[in-house]
Order: sequence, then structure tokens, then C-alpha cells
Amino acid sequence: MTFTRRIIISAGAIAAASAFIPASFAQADGWPSRPVKLIVPFPAGGTSDQMARLAAEELGRALKQPFIVDNRSGVAGNIGTAMAAQSAPDGYTLALSGVGSNGINPGLYEKIPFDTNKDFVHITQLISGPNVLVANPQFQAKTFKEFMTYAKANPGKLSYASSGSGSSGHLAMELLKQRTGTDMQHIPYRGGAPALNDLLANQVPVMFINQDVALPHVKAGKLRALAVTSAERIPLYPDVPTIAESGYPGFEANSWVGLSAPKNTPQAIVDRVQQEIARAFNSATLKSRLEAQGFVVAASKPAQYQACVKAESERWAKVIKAANIKPD
Repeated sequence: MTFTRRIIISAGAIAAASAFIPASFAQADGWPSRPVKLIVPFPAGGTSDQMARLAAEELGRALKQPFIVDNRSGVAGNIGTAMAAQSAPDGYTLALSGVGSNGINPGLYEKIPFDTNKDFVHITQLISGPNVLVANPQFQAKTFKEFMTYAKANPGKLSYASSGSGSSGHLAMELLKQRTGTDMQHIPYRGGAPALNDLLANQVPVMFINQDVALPHVKAGKLRALAVTSAERIPLYPDVPTIAESGYPGFEANSWVGLSAPKNTPQAIVDRVQQEIARAFNSATLKSRLEAQGFVVAASKPAQYQACVKAESERWAKVIKAANIKPD
């Protein structure tokens, strides 16, 4: 066998062997070799932004490259989410996904510049947390049971606040109305802060808000927690019943955020991101810190998160259609 022939055979063998190496692993070799952008479709400062920055910090530490948070807010998260969907699937653009932008908006907006289930690979859910039904202490209902009794006895007379039409708090109440056959009047605000301020001032009697936002006001006696929307009670509110245990089994309306990437992002990159997030978020220090705020650490695998986003988008679309909800 000549030297030239041996080279040709060797080259052919290498090529044949490489055919069995998954393309995603080949494409992911050396990633990341430069900074990675993490698009957050909401303004800086909120819970979603804080979770994105926490994830970016942990990924940057593990992967030795900066993960840079890029806040691109507008149209309830649609602008930043669309930008992420249209980015190159090379692993250098990730997106913060969540119940609003990926679970609610697809059913809320007639025309939306992305398909949440087709234009993304959903990598991992970071955390989830329940909404809490809170009331001003001057409201006559002191328990969830009394709240439902009052709502059923006074159809159309009880009002509730939300941070805006189509917000997670709004849809949680609409879901409750549909499950219980009650009629309550929605008062949408332009943001959570003005809605909460009016609730504290007893201008509106009740609303759903996230568990971490409600906690300091509940502890101070400025708000009363009537029920939580999780499947089970949470340690942050051990004496507050779930709606599911209060006569409406299966009721659940949680907020959640996660990481996603444009479709066709190499699987090796997707898996690496998920693995590093799972390692960081399941560490004793970080997990206990998040649980102290009432969050449930998920750090789920891609298939689980993909299924979650699909199920949530389908579920909220039905609630939106039944209530004929339109965006602000």
C-alpha cells in the first residue's frame, strides 16, 4: 500500500467516523468564544430582569465569558421576544421567556411577530411562583371562603385591580371567575405599582399579585392574604390555603420565567446552558435564597420546559377567548 493510498484511506475513515458525531456537538465546539447576549423583553428592575441577571451571572462564571443582559421592552414583551426569535441560532443570543411573553401573549394579540412554540427552543424554566389573592384589611371578607360567598351574593358589584389587561394577575382572576361562575369588575392599571398603591389605600378591595411582592405588605398587616394559586401551600404562606384545596381542584395560575433560544440553536449548546443552570440554581445557597422569597426552583430539562410553554400558551388562550380579553 502506497503512502498516498494510506492517507486517502485514513481521510476517508475519519470522514466516515465524523458522520456519526452529532452536528450539534461539532457546531458547539469552543462555545462560547465571545460574550453572549441575553435579551430580556421587559424593563430593568422587575422580577423577570432580576432572574435574568442572576442566570447571566451564573452562566458567565461557569462558562468564562460575559453573558450580557439586553433589556428590550415594549408591547408587553413582544418586541424583545420577536428580536430574540429572529436572531442567529448560533448560541450567542438567548432570551428570557416567561408566562407573559410566551404563555399569555400568543393568545392575547391577534398579530404577533413570533410563534412561541415553533420559533424557539425552550431551554429551561428557572423558577415559578404563585400569585396571591390579597385584600385590603378593611374589606369585609377575611378568608377565601368568605370572599367567594360575597362574590356570589353580589354579582357584578365586587371590583378587582390588575397591572393591566392581559396581565398574569388579570388572567388568574378571570380563570377564577370562569371556574366559580362569579362576576367581578376588572379595573386595569398601567403597571403593578399604581394598582398596588390603590389597593393599599382601599380604593379597590382585592387583586392577585406575585408572592414576593405581597409578602412585606402582608407581614406589615397592610394586606390580607386570602389564597394562593399554587397546587400546594408554600412555606412563605403556610396558613394561607390554595384555591385548589378550597373547593376548586386543579386550579393553578403561577408565574414563571426561563431561558430560551432561537430555533435550530445547536443541541449541545442548549444542553450545556441547561446543565449549568441546574448546577447553579440547585446549589444549596442559591436555592435556599430563592425559596426564601417563595419561588420554586425548576431548572427543568429542555423537553419539560418546551412542554410547559406549549401547555401554558394553550391554556391561557382558552381563558382569553372565553373572557374576550383584549390588550390595552
